[in-house]
Amino acid sequence: MREHGHPVPGQDASSGALEALVPVLAVLVCAGTYLRLAHRARLRNPVRGWSRLRTAGFLTGLALVATALVPPVAPFAHTDFRGHMVQHLLIGMYAPLALVLGAPVTLLLRTLPAARARRLTAVVHSRPARLFAHPAVALALSTGSLAVVYFTPLHDTVMAHPAGRRLLLLHFLLAGCLFAYVIAGVDPAPGRPGVRARLVWIGVAVTAHAVISQLMYGGFRVDVHAPVPEVRGGAEIMYYGGDIAELLLAAALVATWRPRGRARPSAEGPPARAAAPV
Repeated sequence: MREHGHPVPGQDASSGALEALVPVLAVLVCAGTYLRLAHRARLRNPVRGWSRLRTAGFLTGLALVATALVPPVAPFAHTDFRGHMVQHLLIGMYAPLALVLGAPVTLLLRTLPAARARRLTAVVHSRPARLFAHPAVALALSTGSLAVVYFTPLHDTVMAHPAGRRLLLLHFLLAGCLFAYVIAGVDPAPGRPGVRARLVWIGVAVTAHAVISQLMYGGFRVDVHAPVPEVRGGAEIMYYGGDIAELLLAAALVATWRPRGRARPSAEGPPARAAAPV
């Protein structure tokens, strides 16, 4: 840690307004697209419909993303490491869980033409998808990358440039979505481990977050160009905010879990489905 603030590029009012407007427009486009697809799913199958809870979850995730990218959080994140950590938690842990619970892949599978849906299914079950859907890979990209960001000069390097900040936030969002999808996602996932194994991986994530935040608080091997009180405050936000996020992830896993029934031939009708319908 160093005793002075990290460098912040100068911005005039117009560039700041534009930087806030772009993410809001992107979020509105995503929300409109999701709502349109949900409406299409209800029209295609009125009996099956589309869950309003899933819609609310996805829209909540988008709202959290927007909150992280506009004032007052965004300017706070640019000038104070504690604000950066708040932004990281919103866009890298809380928003991904809500977005994943919205089941966007399932919604696409229900609304795409049959040929495109088959291609999407092939992508989901491809070897690269299976690799990224492994909990160890997802955990390394989400939680493991925090050590690379905060214990090397990478944080100061990317934060010195607007494009670098955007790429870092995009990484937090995608990696967070991947881990939430692997652990508690309701979308189809190839080779997803059982509930007990996923709870163990949540425990590993909790431990990793705790170790990184405690090392950061103590100033061990931390390479962040910010005042000591800011770094310690950011470490506390990571510690407590990360615990809450992981507890929510565990709760989502339990809430979305469905026991795998064994298919048995029966004269009374077809066997029961093994999992919750998409």
